[in-house]
Amino acid sequence: MTVRKQLKEIAQYIGGTVVGDADLFVSNVRGIDEAGEGDITFISNPKYKDRLEKTHASAILVSPEITSPDKNLIVTEDPYTAMAMVLTLLYPEEPVSAGVSREAFIETDAEIAEDVTVYPGVYIGRKARVEKRAVLYPGVFVGDEVSIGEDSVLYPNVVVYKRCIIGKRVTLHAGVVVGADGFGFANPGAENRKVLQVGIVQIDDDVEIGANTTIDRGTLGKTWIKRGVKIDNLVQIAHNVVIGENSVIVAQVGISGSTKLGRSVILGGQVGLVGHIAIGDNVMIGAQSGVNEDVPPGQIVSGSPHMPHRNWLRAQACFSKLPEMRKTINSLIKRIELLEEKTEQ
Repeated sequence: MTVRKQLKEIAQYIGGTVVGDADLFVSNVRGIDEAGEGDITFISNPKYKDRLEKTHASAILVSPEITSPDKNLIVTEDPYTAMAMVLTLLYPEEPVSAGVSREAFIETDAEIAEDVTVYPGVYIGRKARVEKRAVLYPGVFVGDEVSIGEDSVLYPNVVVYKRCIIGKRVTLHAGVVVGADGFGFANPGAENRKVLQVGIVQIDDDVEIGANTTIDRGTLGKTWIKRGVKIDNLVQIAHNVVIGENSVIVAQVGISGSTKLGRSVILGGQVGLVGHIAIGDNVMIGAQSGVNEDVPPGQIVSGSPHMPHRNWLRAQACFSKLPEMRKTINSLIKRIELLEEKTEQ
C-alpha cells in the first residue's frame, strides 16, 4: 500500500527544504535510473551527480551542495537517511488484526496479552509470556518460559528455545533460531562428549535479526544481543557471545564462543572472529576478514589475518604483481651470486 504526499509534506517530515514546486504530489520511491513521473528518488553519493539531469523523477532528495534549476529538489543534510524516512511515509505498514487463531496451540499456563496476534500453526509453550501487540506468524515456535516483549514481530518459522528473552520492538525474520545449543564438546576429536548447554539468549529492545540467522544459548549464563543491534541474514553467533549496543553485523558473519563486541561495531560480510577475544567500541572490520586477537577501540582493520585497513590496501595493491616481483627478485639473486663469485676470484 502506498500513499500520495506533497513535497512540502515530505520536507516537513524529514526536516528538509523544497527547491521547486512544493505542492507537487509523489507516491513512490524509485532508483534514479528507473524513476519516472510521480516518483521521488535520491542522490546520496556525489559520483551519481551526473545522473541528476537525466532522471525522469518528479523530485530528488539531495545534499546542500547539489543544485539543479530545472528539477524539483528536497535539500537535506543526509539524503540516504531521508530516503529511509520517506519510505516509511509513503509505504506505511498495513495494520494487523489482533487475535489468536484457533489453529494455534497454546499451553494453558502461557500468558498472552489481549491484543497479541497469533497466526495458525504457532506453538507457545508452558509459562511463556507474550506481551502487548506482539505478532507471531505461522509456524513460530515459542519454548517454555520464553518472554516476548511488546510490539515484537516473529516472522514465519522462527524458533525461540526455552527460557530465552526477547525484548520490546524486536524483529526476527523468517527462519531465525534463538537458543539452540552452543557447540560445546569435551575432548573434541576423540570422545566428543557433549557439554550440557544450560544458559539462555537475551535479546534487548529494538533489535532486528535477518532470515536464517542462528544465535546459540550460553553454556552457562547468556548470549547477549544488546539494544539497537542490527544483524543481517545467515549469521552464526556462538554461545556466550556479547554484541554491544547499536552494532551492525552483515551477512554470513561467524562469531565464535565467548567473544565480546563493544558498542557500534561494524562487521562486513563473511567476517570470522575466533573465540574469547574482545572487539572494542566503534571498530570496523572489512568483509571476509579473519580476526584472531583483540582489536582496540576505534580501529579499522581488514584481511586474514587482520591488519590495519590501510596496510591491507597497500598489500592488496602489491598482490597482483607478486609473480612479476618474484621473477625480478630471482633474477637479482642470480646476478648477485655471479658478482660474488667474480669478487671471490
